[in-house]
Amino acid sequence: MAHGEHKYHVEVRWTGNRGSGTSGYGAYGRDHVIRADGKPDIPGSSDPAFRGDAARWNPEDLLVASASACHKLWYLHLCADAGIVVVDYADAAEGTMKESDGTGRFTGIVLRPRVAIRQGCDPAEAQRLHHVAHAKCYIANSVDFPIACEPTIVVADS
Repeated sequence: MAHGEHKYHVEVRWTGNRGSGTSGYGAYGRDHVIRADGKPDIPGSSDPAFRGDAARWNPEDLLVASASACHKLWYLHLCADAGIVVVDYADAAEGTMKESDGTGRFTGIVLRPRVAIRQGCDPAEAQRLHHVAHAKCYIANSVDFPIACEPTIVVADS
């Protein structure tokens, strides 16, 4: 693995000008497109509670997804190194944001990965590796709110 500084470049382009720009709070759309070279565009908006489009990704969705994906990637890496064969992984992650006075902040994310491992692998070790993955996760190490992990380990049918 490469060490040192890593930079990430994205473009967020607002596409919600309905003809009069931000002439009023209700006059503009919250839609935008998130782009990075060589990757598919992500259609974005704000949360519907903030006049956004529910069919598009909002920043809050993306933050929860980032925490979940980072944990999963570390977990799979650690399992591969430990000889734990994961055959399925699905996380039902949930983030909580509190809003007051027009300002919001996340108060926590709970990851609920359901992991299926191959018969003959150690479920206790598979469980323990979630703690290691959490400690290594770049996203979890970058936020100032708790990210909890409540994994379920099952042994896959052969």
